Amino acid sequence: MKKKMRITALTIAIIAITGFTSYNYVMYGGARDLTSEQTDFTVSSKSILNEFTTNIDVANKKYLEKAVAINGVITSINKNEIIINTSIICSVNNNETSFKEGQNVTIKGRVVGFDDLMGDLKLDQSFIVNKI
Repeated sequence: MKKKMRITALTIAIIAITGFTSYNYVMYGGARDLTSEQTDFTVSSKSILNEFTTNIDVANKKYLEKAVAINGVITSINKNEIIINTSIICSVNNNETSFKEGQNVTIKGRVVGFDDLMGDLKLDQSFIVNKI
């Protein structure tokens, strides 16, 4: 009977540890500190959108999961998003309010995907590097 209890307790402990580790990996495993990370590409908003609309597979191989600085004009500001040139959606982590619509900026973020149906490029962990 004691052997069954030990096996059951060990099994429950292994399941709990595996669950906890998996949860932490999914929730926090992809987070990077882009402020200290070197930028892989610096491009204009028009050129990067042109690359994705011309050949999405090649552009994905080049930009996906990379730190990219994009130059463009802020066309819209939502609570946690800055939209550049109506097609680049940048999720921001902070609530910086010193920028406004119509302002030229360079924004740095991680490319997470391109929605070819809507024509939107999505970045996360974004922040403004330079206000022009």
